[in-house]
Amino acid sequence: MEKGKLIEFRLHGERRLAIAERPDGKKNWVVVEANGQSHSIPPKQISYEVAGESYKSSEIPKFLQEVETYIDPSSIELAWELLVEEAETVNPEEMALLLFSEQTPAQCYAAYILLSDDKLYFKQKGDRYEPRPIAQVGEIKHQQEVQKQKQQELENFLLRVRNRLAGEEVEWQPSDYNRLDVIEKLATYGEEASNRTQAMDTLAVLELPETPEAAFKLLMDLGIWSEHENLFLRRSQIPKHFSTKVLEVAQSCLQSPQPDPDTNRLDLTHLKVYTIDDESTKEIDDGLSIEFLEDNQQKIWVHIADPTRLLTPGDELDLDARRRTTTLYLPTGIIPMFPSELATGPMSLIQGQICSALSFGVILDESGGVVDYSIHASLIKPTYRLTYDDVDEMLQLQIKLEPEIHVLNQWAKQRFQWRQSQGSISIYMPESVIKVEGEEVKVEVLDDSPSRQLVAEMMIMAGEVGAKYGQKHDIPLPYRSQPQPELPPEAELILLPAGPVRSCAMRRCMPKSEMGIIPARHASLALETYVQVTSPIRRYSDLLAHFQIKAHLRGEELPFSRDQMQEIVMSLVPAVKEASSVERCTNRYWGLEYLRRNSDEVWQALIIRWLKEEINLGLVLLEELGLELAMRFGRSVNVGDRLEVKVAHADPRKDEVIFQEVITTVAEAAAN
Repeated sequence: MEKGKLIEFRLHGERRLAIAERPDGKKNWVVVEANGQSHSIPPKQISYEVAGESYKSSEIPKFLQEVETYIDPSSIELAWELLVEEAETVNPEEMALLLFSEQTPAQCYAAYILLSDDKLYFKQKGDRYEPRPIAQVGEIKHQQEVQKQKQQELENFLLRVRNRLAGEEVEWQPSDYNRLDVIEKLATYGEEASNRTQAMDTLAVLELPETPEAAFKLLMDLGIWSEHENLFLRRSQIPKHFSTKVLEVAQSCLQSPQPDPDTNRLDLTHLKVYTIDDESTKEIDDGLSIEFLEDNQQKIWVHIADPTRLLTPGDELDLDARRRTTTLYLPTGIIPMFPSELATGPMSLIQGQICSALSFGVILDESGGVVDYSIHASLIKPTYRLTYDDVDEMLQLQIKLEPEIHVLNQWAKQRFQWRQSQGSISIYMPESVIKVEGEEVKVEVLDDSPSRQLVAEMMIMAGEVGAKYGQKHDIPLPYRSQPQPELPPEAELILLPAGPVRSCAMRRCMPKSEMGIIPARHASLALETYVQVTSPIRRYSDLLAHFQIKAHLRGEELPFSRDQMQEIVMSLVPAVKEASSVERCTNRYWGLEYLRRNSDEVWQALIIRWLKEEINLGLVLLEELGLELAMRFGRSVNVGDRLEVKVAHADPRKDEVIFQEVITTVAEAAAN
């Protein structure tokens, strides 16, 4: 290279023109730009040498002005059209001759700029440029158009977001939902979110922190999420809505139900049937009757709703229910296993209507043990729709107009005593129901009332009978079992205060119940075999048992073989665990939200066990609310002590709560 040579070099990817001034070392040259700035560059950094005369740095602007007159991007397409058929390659000088019919230094450099900037028509090969095939150019044009459209969609999306944040109403477009979805995923899953980079790029453009918390707040500010969006539910695999196909099948069931496979149902419509549930319950799936027999015996009837009347194993409704596994009960409402139109309609036991049921008729001996039983596909006509409070009042006032209720209650007591004699383990801990109604959060502690005990004993009895039938006839069912626990010695338990403290110590020793297709003992219920059969509208395992038992009663082939049942049961176990986790975490969230809203309240807290005694961290039960929460104590305390506490800090989103003890002085206590 000679002094005065005009060259192009790249600095940080930017095109620069300079004059060669002098060698610098063995290979480098010192070059000077028009503004007088000098650089020492190696030969490999030089991207183009302008042929011809020598230049001075002061002449560079004039040269660039001349070059600019020849820069017409549309001319490159014309050149490509002339060259593509023959697939001829060109260099900048040949391109200048083709485009301008001359080869002046400015024209050659202009041709070089056109070729090197072009990403569509030509592809560089060494010092020459090859025209791309027609098909390839068409594909690149299509990709560029798509990219341009995406860029336009992004700009429009960002405009709608800014307008919405400014308080304007916007109408989201179909292309917006993918972008909102990745933001939702970042808010839901944080570091584990898919397409996390795309979501963070959007937050960056909006000048927001690139964090899950910022994504959550953005969705709130856009009105897409509420402040209390259920992230536990969003992180789960539980379907939140029914597909169009499932809703269509449900509608078809309502309008044209399939023929009843049980053509010889036992007519029990003459019996008085009581359904007993919470007032808010809409899916009524069990009812109770007493039949007075001629020989002074009494037969207890447990009638269970028969949703299989409307289903076929393996059909759309059945498979969707299997995926859902259970009805989810959340403070904000339920997510049913079946579409509500079916679950609260023809599947339920509705007062005053003739309903299909699976009825368990049971005769007990004086001690409460099962003497005889039978199971029937039946027809019943529920007489009374009662709440637990209704039944408690009837029992307390000893209302004589409904003797059946009192007889059922006596048998329930006998059953409880019989199970105790067999080694049952009864653990009662206060349990709360949290409901969110509009802006209000309500917490209600469920009493272990006689009516609830009555219903529970009857349901357990039906489960024992269903399992006995399955075991006798070798029917693969989703049996429930529980290993025998190793409880603390009686001498150790008696030292603990009776009630929640003692129950908590026993609860910690209880192994989890298990589900399998082989009958086995259920330790806490004290039953040699047990299967849940009483909630087929709400639990898929109960529905499975109904399918199997009803088919056997009809003398038909079982819908599920042993291997199939084993496979289904294994798939249900993790799904049930996930549903239980979502319910537990959601209830805890709203429990903390209730405490946050009522931070001025003073609560009675019972210390039920130590979590880490060495740091004074224990588990307390707020008995008025049925909530168990951790608390660090500021003084020496003992398990069983009662404290008065207030909430110093609660953040349900971060799962945090800090209590402070309220110390009441003697003078304050006397004044109150």
